[in-house]
Amino acid sequence: MSRARVTLDRDFVVGAVPRRIFGSFVEHMGRCVYTGIYEPGHPTADDQGFRRDVLDLVKELGATVVRYPGGNFVSGYAWEDGVGPDRPRRLDGAWHTVETNAFGLHEFVDWSRVAGVEVMEAVNLGTRGVEEARALVEYANHPGGTELSDRRRKNGHEDPFDIRLWCLGNEMDGPWQMGAKTADEYGRLAQEAAKAMRLVDPRIELVACGSSNSGMPTFGAWEQTVLGHAYDQVDYVSLHAYYQEHDGDHASFLASAVDMDYFIESVVATADAVRAKGKHKKHIDLSFDEWNVWYQSGLDTEDQPHVIEKAGIWKEHPRIIEDEYSVTDAVVVGTFLNSLLRHGDRVKIANQAQLVNVIAPIRSEEGGPAWRQSIFWPFARTAALARGVILRTAVTSDRYDTARFDAVDLVDVSATWDEERGRVALFLAHRGLDEDAEVTVDLRGWTAGRVTRAEVLTVPEGGDRHTTNAQDAQDRVGLRPLDGVRAEGGAVTLGLPPLSWAVVELEVALA
Repeated sequence: MSRARVTLDRDFVVGAVPRRIFGSFVEHMGRCVYTGIYEPGHPTADDQGFRRDVLDLVKELGATVVRYPGGNFVSGYAWEDGVGPDRPRRLDGAWHTVETNAFGLHEFVDWSRVAGVEVMEAVNLGTRGVEEARALVEYANHPGGTELSDRRRKNGHEDPFDIRLWCLGNEMDGPWQMGAKTADEYGRLAQEAAKAMRLVDPRIELVACGSSNSGMPTFGAWEQTVLGHAYDQVDYVSLHAYYQEHDGDHASFLASAVDMDYFIESVVATADAVRAKGKHKKHIDLSFDEWNVWYQSGLDTEDQPHVIEKAGIWKEHPRIIEDEYSVTDAVVVGTFLNSLLRHGDRVKIANQAQLVNVIAPIRSEEGGPAWRQSIFWPFARTAALARGVILRTAVTSDRYDTARFDAVDLVDVSATWDEERGRVALFLAHRGLDEDAEVTVDLRGWTAGRVTRAEVLTVPEGGDRHTTNAQDAQDRVGLRPLDGVRAEGGAVTLGLPPLSWAVVELEVALA
C-alpha cells in the first residue's frame, strides 16, 4: 500500500478561488458549434436552435466563462460575417472547412446568457488589426448613437452586450497561425489594439498572447518582449498546453501536471521580471485559456486536421479531433485542475478546450443524444465544490519514477475552504496503477465534522485504464461513493484505489 500525508492550515491560504478558472472554449472548429451547441431541428432545440440537452450538461459541468470564436479560427475571421441578415459562406483555412456563418456573435451572446456563462471574446490580430478590434468593441459594448452600435441594435440587440473579457489574438507566435508575428511585431500590435479598444470601453480586461506552449523555441523571450511593449495596456498573459500519452509511457503522462506547474511558474517569473525592470506597479496575471488532453500524434485518423487538409476536401463542420477520453485521461485532467487551483493567486482565468465534441467533456450526435465523457466529472465536481479560499497543501507522498520528470508524488492534492458554509473540500488524484493509497489529512485550526460528500472515479468493474464512455455506453466511467472515509478531531483518513480521482467534502468547525 502507498501512503501520503496532507497538512492543511486555515491560516495558510493561496488566495480566493478565482471562479473564472472553470472556463471552457467554443471555437468554430469541427462540430463544437454546429451539431454541438447549435442544431436547429434537433428534437431538443429551442426556438433559437440551441440544443437544450447540451445546455443541461453545460450547466451541470459548471463552466463559468467561455472563450469564443477561437482559437486558430479567429486569425482569419471577419466578425462582420456573423452578424446581420446576410451571412456569407467562407473558406476557413485554419481547419480547412466551409464556414456558413449561420452562428455568430449575436447567437453566441444569446447562448451564453441561457447557459449562464460569461463571454470571453477573441479579436483577429492575424489577418486584421487595430481598427477591426476597436470596431468590434464599439459594436458590442457601445449603447447607441453611432453607426456600429446602431447596427447592433438593428440586428436585434437593443442593449449592449457588455463583454468585459477580450483576447488580443490567438497563438501569434505559432508558424501555423494566419498572420503569425514576431514578438516585437505582436507586442506593438497588442499595445496599440489594446489602447484603441480601451478608448471605446475603459472597463474591459485584456489578455495578451503568451507562448503557444512551453516547448516553443521562443518561450520566455516571447513573453518578455511582448510584455515589454504592452505591460501597461493588458491585464493577463495567456498560456496554452495540451498533453497526451506517448508510446505507452503512462507514468510520465500521469505526471503531466508537473509540466503545467513549471509552465505557470515560469510565466509568472517572466512577467514579474518585466514588472521589476519597467518599474510597473501592477502585476500581470495569467489566463490559461487552452488546456486539456489532446492526442495530436500517433492517431492518424480521418478526424485529424492534417488528414482533412491533405485530402483537399472542404466540408461544413466535419468531425475533427473527437477524442474519446479514458479513466487515465480523467485522472490526468483532475491533476490539471489541482495545478490551476494551487496557482490560483496568479492564474485567474482558465479554459478547458473545448466544450462539445472537439476534445471535449461533452459529446453529442446530430439528431441524437448528448453524453458526458470521463473528463466531465473532475471538472464538474471541482467547479461545484471549490469555493472560498484555496489552501496551501503540504504533501508528503510515496513517489514513483518517470522518464520525463524523475520521481513524482503518487498522490496529487488541492484543497479549498468555504468559511461561509463551514466546509473543506479535498481534490485528490492517485497516479499509481498497482496498489491502494492510504491518505491521512491533518487539519490545523479546525475540528472535522460530518463528511458531506465522498466520491471517486476509477477503473470500473470489468474495465481497464483505457475504458471510455460512448453513445451506447454513456455511464461506464463515472463517479461512485468513496467508502471508508473517517473524519474525527483534527484528522481525516481515506483510501484511494489505484488510478483514481476523488473528491471529499466535510464540515469543519474552528478549533
